[in-house]
Amino acid sequence: MILRARRIERLEEHPNLRGILGILAQLVHTTDAELGSLAAAAWRNSGYLAAARDKALAPDSPLIVEVLAAFDALSAIYADDLAGADYVTVEPSVAATALRAMRDAVAASYARPILGRAEYAALMRPWRAVYPRARSHEPDLGPAAADVKRVLAALPVLAGRCHDPDSLEVFDGLLVSALTRDDSAHQQAMDAAFASAVVTGRRRVWTLVRRSAAEGFWRLCPDCRGKRAATDSSEDHRVMELCADLACALLVEDLLDSSQFTQLTRPLHTLIPLQHRGG
Repeated sequence: MILRARRIERLEEHPNLRGILGILAQLVHTTDAELGSLAAAAWRNSGYLAAARDKALAPDSPLIVEVLAAFDALSAIYADDLAGADYVTVEPSVAATALRAMRDAVAASYARPILGRAEYAALMRPWRAVYPRARSHEPDLGPAAADVKRVLAALPVLAGRCHDPDSLEVFDGLLVSALTRDDSAHQQAMDAAFASAVVTGRRRVWTLVRRSAAEGFWRLCPDCRGKRAATDSSEDHRVMELCADLACALLVEDLLDSSQFTQLTRPLHTLIPLQHRGG
């Protein structure tokens, strides 16, 4: 009860920070074989597990909003597996069971300060059966990882376009690119890029990159609390998708032919200078 009284405001303050980061880092690296192993690791529900899970996910549990956000990200990253897409090799029922083990591990890692030792061990058991040791590594962003990170880092600066002329100029340049491109050629290049992500095992990272791009792009301006003159929301969506496509093309740069890569990365030199101006 003493530990529960200590309110944790930020992830950096969490006493189980290393354990949390190790699990979060692994989520997009889980292979199809490991999905099967997670599902086969005897994940079962019981009254005891349900009570431990309820405790871990209680409204006053540590950083519960971040836990729920991680659950939402998991659902998006493994949506194709759950839907049984043509290129998926794992049965949807197996993927669904594996995701239950993942969610229990995420919930337990965040709630460790308020869980009893047996409760924590029970929720973590399937995960630890497959990953006995924590792994700390970043998602595989491909050979052009530095450029992918530069694109994702540049997107939040666009939030300042409501008052910053440089940001608005870059946004307008990206919008022109989106409106004047050859949509058919662009879609063909994107289809080839996604196929490459499937072949290289980066399709889950692909989803993570797109979510990161969207989160960065839609961030509110810190200086004017997101208030900007009314704009055509379709323009915002066009630019956001253009930038997400750009980041995903960089993710699989090593497998795209030069014409496809050029088609998808033309906006790069429009976007990246914004990062340098924005600091």
